[in-house]
Amino acid sequence: MTIKFGVIGAGRIGKVHSATIAANPKAKLAYIADAMPQAANDLAAKYGAKVASVEEIMKAKDVDAVLIGSPTGFHAEQIQMASNNGKAIMCEKPVSLKVSTIEETLKVVEKNKSTLMIGFNRRFDPNFAEAEKRIRRGDVGAIEIVTVISRDPNPPPAQYVAGSGGIFADMMIHDFDMARFLMGEDFVVVNALGSALVDKAIGEAGDVDTAAVQMQTASGRIAVITNSRRATYGYDQRFEVHGSKGMIHAKNVHNSTVEVLSGAGYVADPIQNFFLERYGQAYANELNTFIAAVESGNRDPKPNGHDGLQAQKLAEAATESWKTGKPVKVS
Repeated sequence: MTIKFGVIGAGRIGKVHSATIAANPKAKLAYIADAMPQAANDLAAKYGAKVASVEEIMKAKDVDAVLIGSPTGFHAEQIQMASNNGKAIMCEKPVSLKVSTIEETLKVVEKNKSTLMIGFNRRFDPNFAEAEKRIRRGDVGAIEIVTVISRDPNPPPAQYVAGSGGIFADMMIHDFDMARFLMGEDFVVVNALGSALVDKAIGEAGDVDTAAVQMQTASGRIAVITNSRRATYGYDQRFEVHGSKGMIHAKNVHNSTVEVLSGAGYVADPIQNFFLERYGQAYANELNTFIAAVESGNRDPKPNGHDGLQAQKLAEAATESWKTGKPVKVS
């Protein structure tokens, strides 16, 4: 069986996923849609695909699966369109910036019994996935504290903030999902702090660039997440899980493992610069997992729509907590 794909969005993430589809012998890149005709034409020409509109892709009889890499505001509508037209769906996070819209969308997916996977690619990073496997195996015993650190090398332009949903929904949402993935349990209360310490213009736009969140599960287990829009040393991506029998952690990935030792100290290569470098393999593993699920008839590959919903609930709770200065319970 060859799974024929329609890709919506020919930007940087669309390019990443298109390369994975083209490299997988069980998949074929059939159509590309993008609001920018030249971007769609260039990507289609590279892989021998056709350019089509979103509507044409959704209705095409020779499309089995749709990959949604469009701007966030279109995700929910396009998931529903794809579901109503019998397509399997892989969608970049988030489904929507509103929990209520995600809930409406998942009702459509459930009604149609559609396959839906949400693009929390970090679950598929080889190091993170291995750590989670060892946690589930019981290597560190009962989990007590999960700590997740995520820092971007540079802040986005302040004008980006207006449509991003804010740091908790745009950046930290990956860490909310990672905390759930590692903990294996949902969180019931969120307490958030935030400041604009990197770029005052971000604060003037109504957002923060430095944030910390504490969360707790019903059983009392704790997670701490810290984010910054500035790390002068590269793309900082780490976590630690402490349990009753010990601790497990995943470190940053450097450009090489070479170190120079001298009287001046230890000198190592920088850590990788940004998400396309750091998570290149994770993106490939993610999409290949989706392709395997569609081929096997698995209608519930993880992370699924529920995972997307829970991450957005945490993002909304964190945003409310930051604004009110009070802990917020999560339904």
